[in-house]
Amino acid sequence: MLLPSLYGLDSDGLLPDDLTIVGTARTKLDDAEFRARAEAALQEHLPEGFFKADVAERFLNRLSYVALDATDQSGFPALAQAVGNPADGVAIFLSTAPSLFKPTIDGLAAAGLASDKVRMALEKPLGSDLESSRQINDAVASAFPESRTFRIDHYLGKETVQNLLALRFANVMFEPLWNAAHIDHVQISIAETVGVEGRGDYYDTAGALRDMVQNHMLQLLALVAMEPPATFDATAVRGEKVKVLRSLRPITAECCKNDIVTGQFAAGKMGDKDVPGYADELGRSSDTETFVGIKAHVDNWRWSGVPFYLRTGKRMPRRTTEIVIQFKNVPHNIFSARGAVTQANTLLIGLQPEETIRMTMMAKMPGLDREGIRLREVPLDLGLANAFADRRRRIAYERLLLDLIEGDPTLFVRRDEVEAQWEWIDGIRAAWAESGLKPEAYAAGSSGPPSAFQLATRDGVTWHE
Repeated sequence: MLLPSLYGLDSDGLLPDDLTIVGTARTKLDDAEFRARAEAALQEHLPEGFFKADVAERFLNRLSYVALDATDQSGFPALAQAVGNPADGVAIFLSTAPSLFKPTIDGLAAAGLASDKVRMALEKPLGSDLESSRQINDAVASAFPESRTFRIDHYLGKETVQNLLALRFANVMFEPLWNAAHIDHVQISIAETVGVEGRGDYYDTAGALRDMVQNHMLQLLALVAMEPPATFDATAVRGEKVKVLRSLRPITAECCKNDIVTGQFAAGKMGDKDVPGYADELGRSSDTETFVGIKAHVDNWRWSGVPFYLRTGKRMPRRTTEIVIQFKNVPHNIFSARGAVTQANTLLIGLQPEETIRMTMMAKMPGLDREGIRLREVPLDLGLANAFADRRRRIAYERLLLDLIEGDPTLFVRRDEVEAQWEWIDGIRAAWAESGLKPEAYAAGSSGPPSAFQLATRDGVTWHE
């Protein structure tokens, strides 16, 4: 996503003319070889028709490359020389194994690449628990203050995620209803059709809880549940998210039976194709969860008594990320004597594969009503691709990389957010261990283990499908 995103910004004239991009990794390449790889990647991953030879030539001329082993401090001066004077402004995007954060930060600092005009962006995984996350954050903070540290969660760059804030805080009809008095429950689902896709060694140490819930899902939950910030700036927005994360009710071993479901996909069918189970993909048996379902609670004034149902899994029947706000039914049905039944309104916010906002409303069916009034649910749809057909749909990283270059931290994750997320996740993992919870098998291509349905249905709730 990185080079196509930077190309997209360049094609729209959003990159400074003198901006250069220096790539670095252990692989031995010269500038020409790196540019050739970059050009091939652009042609493969850019939307059809978006690759333009003249734009690509300009963009590729910005690229250079320095081979570097992060564990060898002697290589960093060459990187610093290629970057140039840091006083001109430098943004570093660091995507590496957690064990390499400290030596990389030490090498950058020793080479002069941690001065006041240098910003540091960090790609996950940022640790595997609260303690390891703190170690990484401490290593980064030794050279980069929080004001120059940009932790990336690419979900925050998605257009519909930002539209969630606009929906809540720019429309007077929603915010007065956005609370426990009017909302019955919230569902957040992230479903993937893929398996481990060559990431087995990483995924087996992470699992669905740490790979998806700890970051993406908790960020979505925080945006749904946060109080209105005073202003739309980094301090106000992130401060309200932290309050939500700190209000999450701890999940104990006693809660696990009713509030947690874990699963691991077995062999099954994706469409008409047979696919192996997780253990077969991995090449060994494992207790790592590829599915997790959680009933969470935000213990504060706004959300008291409102369950948040979270679920995420691999080898699901369809790829989707969505938020469902289920409102309560009307307190009194004035049409019941005439045979009409009302259904509670539902707000569906789809993030992928399509970005959409849909509200179901009750409407009267046409007719003379001599045998009674009939009501029907009808959707009010806002398909963002259609509503804004004149605007190019951007990759989430485009916005995040531009904000990094320009120094706007609003859509990045603050340290106290990360640590609040890890504290809650570590509590869940401790509860799993104490209760002896093991993943339940589910067939690839299904919607998850049977217990996932019971997680909702025992409360009279149906998962949105």
